[in-house]
Amino acid sequence: MTPEGEEIAFPCFRWISSGEEVELRGGKAVKVFEEEHPLLIDHRNKELKLRKSLYQWAVGDKKLPRHIHFTDISELPAEVQLSELRSDEIHHSKRKMNTELMFKGLAGSCKEWKSIEDLEKVFKSRKTSMSEYVSKHWKEDDFFGYQFLNGTNPNAIKRCSKLPPNFPVTEEMVKPCLPNGFTLKEEMEKGNIFLCDQRIMEGIPTRVKDGNPLHMTAGLCLFYMNPEGKLMPLAIQLNQKASAENPIFLPTDPEKDWLLAKLFFKSADLLECEVVHHLLITHFLSEVFAVATLRCFPTIHPLHKLLIPHFRFTLHINIMGREALLGPDGALCASSFGLEGLMELMGRGLSETTYSALCLPENITARGLDSIPNFYYRDDALKLWDVIESFVRSVVKDHYPSADAVFKDTELQEWIDEIFTQGFLENKQSGVPASFHTVEEVVKFVTMVIFTVSVQHAAVNNGQFDFHSWIPNGSLQLQKPPPTSKGQSRMNTFLQALPNVGDSVKFAAMFWMLSDKYTDMVPLGAFPEERFSEPHLKQMIKDFQAELSYLSEEISLRNSKLQVPYAYLNPKQIENSVAV
Repeated sequence: MTPEGEEIAFPCFRWISSGEEVELRGGKAVKVFEEEHPLLIDHRNKELKLRKSLYQWAVGDKKLPRHIHFTDISELPAEVQLSELRSDEIHHSKRKMNTELMFKGLAGSCKEWKSIEDLEKVFKSRKTSMSEYVSKHWKEDDFFGYQFLNGTNPNAIKRCSKLPPNFPVTEEMVKPCLPNGFTLKEEMEKGNIFLCDQRIMEGIPTRVKDGNPLHMTAGLCLFYMNPEGKLMPLAIQLNQKASAENPIFLPTDPEKDWLLAKLFFKSADLLECEVVHHLLITHFLSEVFAVATLRCFPTIHPLHKLLIPHFRFTLHINIMGREALLGPDGALCASSFGLEGLMELMGRGLSETTYSALCLPENITARGLDSIPNFYYRDDALKLWDVIESFVRSVVKDHYPSADAVFKDTELQEWIDEIFTQGFLENKQSGVPASFHTVEEVVKFVTMVIFTVSVQHAAVNNGQFDFHSWIPNGSLQLQKPPPTSKGQSRMNTFLQALPNVGDSVKFAAMFWMLSDKYTDMVPLGAFPEERFSEPHLKQMIKDFQAELSYLSEEISLRNSKLQVPYAYLNPKQIENSVAV
């Protein structure tokens, strides 16, 4: 309290060691060109110098985004580590999981699956209502199609107006699957045909396991949105080059042929989603955003105050993840690709990532998915984008009333330059900006950052156990090569393609840990630490929270009327940061 009776807050939000001297400033945000007092300018410069020495960039794979230089979680500053509660809950969940698997004799088992019934015994105590639904409906074509809209990878499908030359689907092939009198050509013209193309997977070497090569395909799948509003698979080709040994599988083929084709295609989709859309786009790019924020903005900067809650636990989680998923005994390294293939896929993913694709409204329009029915991911995510953008615009415009303010903020310009350089490796083809020129450019980019680390991460992460603990619905590892002819597949052929018992439960355990819920979860829009002290900015936060609360009720009401609810983007279920 000042002598004049004015109350001034001095936020800290960091751990302080005994005897440590800490200098704190008032809570009001200040940009670099607004500093006038030499002592405050010096304080700002010293803080940034310290931060840049504390948080350094490191190069792992040259094709991938740079990451924090710490290699062990014990090296992390206390304020970016997991809470003790979160850490204890993770370790408890892991111990319980391992004990359960060891007790059942599943962990490390080299036994092969003998029947679908045997698979049902895995994680019997770990089922969710959705994982049970998947185990009962995984064979159904409409559920296969549903997952490309509302499963863990809603990022792959696009409208198809012309067939690719390497996917020679004919009218005769699909005629039995279209209503009487309908043709493929006409349905393409109407906008009812969709394509998923896995060419990004082509040519990536698989690993050898016990002297035998593992397998993964790079296929194409054609979908039809039928008059009932269901997305149905029409044709699957498991490799890119059309040939007699690479047949086009159809729903009218023998049941086991079609089932096996769907397994191979869905497995490739799962691996691409885990590596590109989940690990690369949400985890590793979030780390880039976090490190750049910690290095380039002092705590007094308005964008530090706005963004730092969205990086809670991210550095800690990613250091753990690099070891748990990509380390010598990492769960993802047990996939068909192994570490070398995973790095190649991720490198391809980064080189193909565009700024436009990261901005959801542009992404949806570019893929021709504005009007496809029953696309709940799109419906919820677009509304969330709008709510986040409105909040970001109000905060950013309050601090940047003009393009001149954007131009003069050298810390802001350094921040975006570091992201472009260290995250996107100076790839101009990506369309990611290396500098800002207008207020709207700042609004758009900050919206994309918050959306990616919260909403998009929830979309690709939170349903993993629900959809993928049932291994026949898609596997990260396939032991047998894809079929090269029709009429030869049996259920035994299908089971032999799946990973052995030990690897299957290893993947399911990974999905459980990645989808787990934690007591200290901070949902989107919650700001337990009051970083903005100005009343009008606090009101902006309240307005943001009110919009999210309204949207949460709207989504809950819709889901109450659906046979298969889509709850992953209910704001109450979205964590504020990549924290798991």
